[in-house]
Formats: sequence, structure tokens, C-alpha cells
Amino acid sequence: MVQHQENTKTNTLSLPTAIANRSIAATELRPWGAFTVLEEGRGYKIKRIEVKPGHRLSLQMHHHRSEHWIVVSGTARVVCGDQEILLGNNQSTYVPQCTAHRLENPGVIPLVLIEVQNGEYLGEDDIIRYQDDYARTAN
Repeated sequence: MVQHQENTKTNTLSLPTAIANRSIAATELRPWGAFTVLEEGRGYKIKRIEVKPGHRLSLQMHHHRSEHWIVVSGTARVVCGDQEILLGNNQSTYVPQCTAHRLENPGVIPLVLIEVQNGEYLGEDDIIRYQDDYARTAN
């Protein structure tokens, strides 16, 4: 009796670590609106930020990261250091590391922007709040 042995080989696709470790984007709600982390890798993070009309984020600073903001829709009032500017669709600005800054929506429609963070540490706990409309400053 001849025994028949079948070799079955399962073809699997190995994803690069950077892709395999990504999770589904989750939106985090804040009193001023919401943000969604779109992508994150070594030294960078990309967020979609939506600010409700008439709301603003805290006047804050980060020790370990800089930020680039690109307006997708709406109007942004940006305070960066001692400068204040208004940005509209397809306009952008840069916030250097260790610089006090604030983002505000002075308009009547939601402000949507893309934020690109660069730095060695990108955790949400690298926020020094100087002033906050929602009582989130350290005492």
C-alpha cells in the first residue's frame, strides 16, 4: 500500500513592522472639538484636528516637539510666540519647539486642519498649559 502524503504550503504575506503595528484611527473628544491620529511613526505623528466655532485650545508649549498646521477648511486664528495670524483654506504655519502657541476658530463653521508633529517624544503629556478656557491648567 502506497501512502500518499500531501504537502500543503500556506502562502502568507508578512507586513513590514511599521504597517503591522498600526491601529485603526480613533477620535478623541475634547471640550473644544476633537482630534484623530491618522498616522504615527518614529519621530512624527499626523493628526486631523477639528475645532468648534468660537472655541480655542489652551495657550500651550511643548518641550519635545514642533508642529506644522495646514488648514483644510474654516478659519484659524493662530498665536505663536508674540505673533498672531489668521489662516484660511490651504494656508499653513509652523510652531517651533518650546514656543507658546494657541489655535482658535473665530469663524462660524468648524475649523479642520492637519497637524504634523515632529520630535523625539510625541506624547500628549508633553503639554505645558499657560491658560485654558476649560480649567485644565496645572495649579
